[in-house]
Amino acid sequence: MARDTGRTLIASNKKARHDYTVLKTYEAGIVLAGTEVKSLREGRVSLVDAFAQERDGEIMLYGLHIAEYGFGTWTNHQPRRTRKLLLHRVEIARILEKLRDGGVTLVPLSMYFSNGWAKVELALARGKRSYDKRQALAERDANREIARELGRRLKGRRPAGERG
Repeated sequence: MARDTGRTLIASNKKARHDYTVLKTYEAGIVLAGTEVKSLREGRVSLVDAFAQERDGEIMLYGLHIAEYGFGTWTNHQPRRTRKLLLHRVEIARILEKLRDGGVTLVPLSMYFSNGWAKVELALARGKRSYDKRQALAERDANREIARELGRRLKGRRPAGERG
């Protein structure tokens, strides 16, 4: 069988973008067992409670849930085991330096297959406060209303507030 080309999204963590301000993103490989890959291909993964931390000079992913493979035997994997992330030493050093500054955490944003290899998009992120979240929602609503009004004008219709 030929290897897939391109990028195929497996799962994304939408709540992370709502709860955190993304400062920088990194692409990391992930060490998986055979049944984990088969389960990923079925899309049976959840990034909701996942986070990454340093352990023994390496970055590890905790809380990632990959459901057990349905046709697995005694070789099946543990759904929430700790998984090692594959990054260059220089990237690990930069990430650890920023993590030690404080107030910053590593959060997985998405998981995908890139040319057949399972990858995780990690983000160095700072937690948002509740007023930041409200401000982001208000800004998104305002941009949506501006786009809607611009679309009306381009189509030659009257603005929503005018009657005539």
